Amino acid sequence: MTQPDVRNRWTFGLGTLGRDMVYTLVSLYLTFFLSDVLDLDDETLLGISWIVLAARLVDVVTDLLMGAVVDNTRSRWGQFKPWIAGGAVASAVMTVLLFTDPGSSGWGAVAWFGVVYLLWSLAWTANDIPYWSLLPALTVVARERERIGAIAKVVATVGVFCVVGGIVPLTGALAAVTGPVSAWWWLAVGIVVVMLAGQCVTLVGVREPGLVTPQPRTTLREVGAVVLRNDQLLAVVVASALFMVGCIITTSFGLYFFKYAYRDEAMYTPFGITLGVAQVLGYLLFPLVSRRLSRRAGYSVAVGCVLVGYLVMFVAPMQLPVIVVAGLLLYGGQAWVTLIMLMLITDTVEYGQWKLGRRNQAVTFALQPIINKIGGAVANQVVAVTVVVSGINAARTPDDVTAEGLLIMKVAMMVVPAVLIALGYLVYLRFHRLDEARHAQIVAELRERGELVGD
Repeated sequence: MTQPDVRNRWTFGLGTLGRDMVYTLVSLYLTFFLSDVLDLDDETLLGISWIVLAARLVDVVTDLLMGAVVDNTRSRWGQFKPWIAGGAVASAVMTVLLFTDPGSSGWGAVAWFGVVYLLWSLAWTANDIPYWSLLPALTVVARERERIGAIAKVVATVGVFCVVGGIVPLTGALAAVTGPVSAWWWLAVGIVVVMLAGQCVTLVGVREPGLVTPQPRTTLREVGAVVLRNDQLLAVVVASALFMVGCIITTSFGLYFFKYAYRDEAMYTPFGITLGVAQVLGYLLFPLVSRRLSRRAGYSVAVGCVLVGYLVMFVAPMQLPVIVVAGLLLYGGQAWVTLIMLMLITDTVEYGQWKLGRRNQAVTFALQPIINKIGGAVANQVVAVTVVVSGINAARTPDDVTAEGLLIMKVAMMVVPAVLIALGYLVYLRFHRLDEARHAQIVAELRERGELVGD
């Protein structure tokens, strides 16, 4: 076995910093920007939310097609890097446009944001799928994959909570100079600069070792079979989708929760930083704990923490120490499940190669962004409908929101996600059979067949 490539660990992982900052800005705060910064009316806000949902459903097709394109790419710069570079630049431009005031309301604003969001989604697909498809191309060793994945998720979490912790003070400081709408535009510009810098680190630094023998090209007709005939991939995708939808719904309500329920928007920043630290610690500890706990046991412990966290947050009084405890349980557990899911999807690449006779890592990893995008779209729709039905969108101050309205928000933010996460866990227990021992056996068989040539 060759020595692990430490350079690849870090140059791959550092590429996630700005990417996840951009995704956090768009997935968690675009609705808040539309409702509380641009102050769009209920009809316009709901119109945009439906377009966002439709764009995400279109992604189910375009992401799989992009996976096939990447799997079939042969270039002097490698299989993944050309798409990573082009997608990063296009995503940067579209992100800035999403946080640009179109200067209109009603259906004019709906059309503007609909077109820009669709283009942003396509650009993100062009970057996201080849980026994560690069992970299984770096090594087939389970422990090394966990190390690479853990570093990537730590860096990504730092990016996420830089945005979560900085969104209120940064937009406030910028608004004092440029006005509230321009403040969000300049924030978007700054974040995409960080993304482009991080992507350059990955593009220049990562070395593809060449693990497999040349693979046949995947036709468009074969894309569906690659997914539907990989039963373990389907099990992971369904469980992961239910989990991610629940988590993103909760996170998307964060700023609304502190503004209207806790009644102190400024406390969102220290709360977000605390949760960011909890997630980073969770990712850092995972490789150590995984030596003693199987993935199934780790998943069970993590989901238990998440569900207890929801219970505490729902019944607790509006006191910050109790909310922080609930948040630590939620996001510490979420860190473990997210990393476990990443490893489970990665392992299905070899399983699919063993079962179907071809290695389709990009098509396989197309399912991960589909999961995240559908989660973001459903969360965006739940938030948009909830803030309208609860009266939050029409409110000017926290006093304008009734107790019934706050209860509607808490149910949407905590009860609905808890049910979804529990369902995802049951799907995993019932249908997933590709544990660590089985994956190692499959890798050994692929080596014997001459289909794997490296570590």
